[in-house]
Amino acid sequence: MNRTPSSAAAGRERADAVQGAGQDGGSLSNGLKQRHLSMIALGGVIGAGLFVGSRAGIAAAGPSIVLAYAVSGALVMLIMRMLGEMAAANPASGSFSVHAERSIGSWAGFTVGWMFTALLCVAVAAEALGAADVMHQWFPSTQPWMWVLLFMVIFTGTNLAAVGNFGEFEFWFATLKVAAIGIFLILGVLAILGLLPGTSAPGTSHLTGDGGFLPKGVDGLMVGLLASVFAYGGLETVTIAAAESKDPVRGVARAVRTAMWRIALFYVGSMAVIVTVIPWSAPSIAKSGPYVAVLDYLKIPAAGQIMNAVILVALLSAVNANIYGASRMAYSLISRGQGPAFLGKVSGGVPRRAVLLCSAFGFIAVLFSFLWPTTLFQWLLNMVGAAVLVVWGFIAVAQLRMRRRLEREAPERLVVKMWAFPALTWVALAGIVAVLVLMLRDDNQRIQLLFTGGFGVVLTVIGLLRQRALRNR
Repeated sequence: MNRTPSSAAAGRERADAVQGAGQDGGSLSNGLKQRHLSMIALGGVIGAGLFVGSRAGIAAAGPSIVLAYAVSGALVMLIMRMLGEMAAANPASGSFSVHAERSIGSWAGFTVGWMFTALLCVAVAAEALGAADVMHQWFPSTQPWMWVLLFMVIFTGTNLAAVGNFGEFEFWFATLKVAAIGIFLILGVLAILGLLPGTSAPGTSHLTGDGGFLPKGVDGLMVGLLASVFAYGGLETVTIAAAESKDPVRGVARAVRTAMWRIALFYVGSMAVIVTVIPWSAPSIAKSGPYVAVLDYLKIPAAGQIMNAVILVALLSAVNANIYGASRMAYSLISRGQGPAFLGKVSGGVPRRAVLLCSAFGFIAVLFSFLWPTTLFQWLLNMVGAAVLVVWGFIAVAQLRMRRRLEREAPERLVVKMWAFPALTWVALAGIVAVLVLMLRDDNQRIQLLFTGGFGVVLTVIGLLRQRALRNR
């Protein structure tokens, strides 16, 4: 595997450091506060994948969905710990793309950076469409495209303004989501203990009495595992945002550490409450979603509308965060000479051209969904369907190589350390490979994996050709 010369890597490190210089000599601001970073990490954890996507996992795995989320959550904890180690040692707006470039080669940074940017841009479209659907349910006389346009304008404007505005939006979005999930967990635990008026303690009847803990066997558990893995996407954004905080090393270290217990509490805890309070096969789960089903069972007034409001907040938060993450990753790539230079201009501490590029791509993808929903838009979704696994794979390999270099050259920069290195890094890589194998066994997932693989090959070839051309100059 080709390595980047150390002198070139050092130059890029200076260029993409915390105060990364733009093409006009400007630099990214440091307007994010610690409370912003903490809530950005939380916002990444609590997303629409948890509120909406979990119903498919429950339908496939039954009560064993708790185990599925615990296993995939353990994998994500390892990935985040590795990413936190590298981000604390070398804060950069390009995060894992920069780490991959320094540790593996410029082709690796190019590949993982542009794949992640594409993933977030397509996600902007998907989340905006989901938010528009919620609004259309509330206001059936309106058209979904009107809401998409409104949301895109609002959050493009938010991201064009000072980064502190983005941080404030995410802070309050995340606060609402945390409050909602916190109240849900409290009500659920009270119901399980039989302390909520009108309820009796269910014991383990729903965990073992409706076909057993594994009602659909190991195959059902594997499908639930796949559903749970992709629900965790979004945590990576906090290490990108950390580069624009006042104290990036301390900020990212704290955010990554606290993300660990939040994963267990919000994801695993939620699934445990749901499948304990009501039967996993209850028709209401498939019809209304697991959270609404539980709230309806507990006779919470207007449960459906409450959860729709929470889901809307989660979707809008994702639109905001994805535009931010995509623009910062694109900016980092451009500042390292891996994209069109004219897009790298920074003004007011914000890479506004990169923001407009990512927002435009997202809006074009929305148009594809209206014009060619089963062809172009589906191709876009498939192309990035397994992209998070590609990102995680590069993170693991980069950390494996960077850790050894840091131990030799700058051990004092290891503020956050990966547990039981290198054993758990190899465990994480094995886990990623296992998920890829599971995807190959599933017909729907296999299509996404092949599309993503093809996209990754194209990016890798371009990256290798660019790397060779630079060396031959």
